[in-house]
Amino acid sequence: MRRGKFKILFYFVILICLIFGIYMFLNSKLFERNAPKIEIEDIIYSNLKTPLPVYIKDDSGIKFVEISLYDGSNKTTIYNENFAVIAPEQRFELTFPRGMMVNKNANYEIEIKATDNSKWNFTMGNTSIKRAKIIIDNKKPFVEVIGKSYKISKGGSAVVVFKANDEMLKDVYIKTNYGKNFIPVKFIKDGFYASLVAWPANQDEFSADIVAVDVAGNESVSRIRYFYQDRNYKISNIKLNENFINGKVSDLADTYAQNSDELKGVDKFKFVNETLRGKNEELIHSFSSKVPETELLNFKISPFYPLKNAAAVASFGDHRIYSWEDNQISESWHLGLDLASVANAEIINSNDGVVVFSGENGIYGLNIGVYYGFGLYAIYGHCSASNFTEGAQIKAGEILGKTGSSGFAFGDHLHFGVLVQGVEVRPEEWMDEKWMKENIYDILENSKEMIRN
Repeated sequence: MRRGKFKILFYFVILICLIFGIYMFLNSKLFERNAPKIEIEDIIYSNLKTPLPVYIKDDSGIKFVEISLYDGSNKTTIYNENFAVIAPEQRFELTFPRGMMVNKNANYEIEIKATDNSKWNFTMGNTSIKRAKIIIDNKKPFVEVIGKSYKISKGGSAVVVFKANDEMLKDVYIKTNYGKNFIPVKFIKDGFYASLVAWPANQDEFSADIVAVDVAGNESVSRIRYFYQDRNYKISNIKLNENFINGKVSDLADTYAQNSDELKGVDKFKFVNETLRGKNEELIHSFSSKVPETELLNFKISPFYPLKNAAAVASFGDHRIYSWEDNQISESWHLGLDLASVANAEIINSNDGVVVFSGENGIYGLNIGVYYGFGLYAIYGHCSASNFTEGAQIKAGEILGKTGSSGFAFGDHLHFGVLVQGVEVRPEEWMDEKWMKENIYDILENSKEMIRN
């Protein structure tokens, strides 16, 4: 009797295990029942030239994709693939057939059909079908320069005002030859934009183009025709010695290098001048590249005058080449103006602004960054004291802090730098009332009148 009960219990356990095994098997990825997810907009604007991004994902992997185009009466298969390698995601750029005849009166629709690798549905898998309306747009955005500075100097700034419009405008920016894109802001009316631009002192050539792109991928490019004024900046050949390295260089390396004990002599200098400088400048560029405004109605600031009775002790654009035992080992660009008067001199804020940074920043020591609008920033380095914290609204005439010799400084002075959307420019221009009027404000005012009329 006991043996019979044992057999019944044994078969019951086997049955439970079998049911559980079948359940786990059918609920594994091999038999998953979720259809592939096709990510695409319901309405697509296309010029039929720009590739259309397609993204499909599924737990068991994508096995088959077919994409067709309808024109209201005819269906054309434009993509068809059985994937040899099954992957949970498929991303690709869909190109339309070359020479495709477009009927402007047709109602185009795209259909994407995707089947996964699941064994569900009698091994046929799960299938998704996604349809989207295609609006064909071959018209490029309209771009026209309204006003601009006559010239831009190497290391200097300029302004441009332009019109850019399209029924479905997606993006507008200013592209330069050195990889920097400047962000314009709306100016006075919809469809009009303004931006400051900058030519870095360490770039031998400069060019800038207005780029306007619509949602269909149509792109217009218009060159901003400045007169390019070259400038020759000072080249300083500096011979390093042990006394120089054993002072502030060693202090900075010991403070900021993780492996400072392993650094000796010239390696300490290279760390400070290259690695540390790079991180410090990256921080400055990060907080000075933003343009918070979405619209500009007026922009006019006073010339900067940060120190009373100051003398320039180092110029902007100085290309410093360092050597050790007659071998060049490093270099840097001094992208600010060094001003000195007396020790712990008061640093005067010349215009209303917002403090965007206040703290220690490596070679710049105690560093203060202020935003003055329209993508224009100023930094104040080597300070001994700062009177404001980040986020503070400051007024013209207030005292920002005091000069000092913090960071990589060998005497009490102020490193004063001006940046346009993260690009260092000549502070002298923004300290010159005549230059500011002729190259910036007159352009903005004249453009404003043209737009309003």
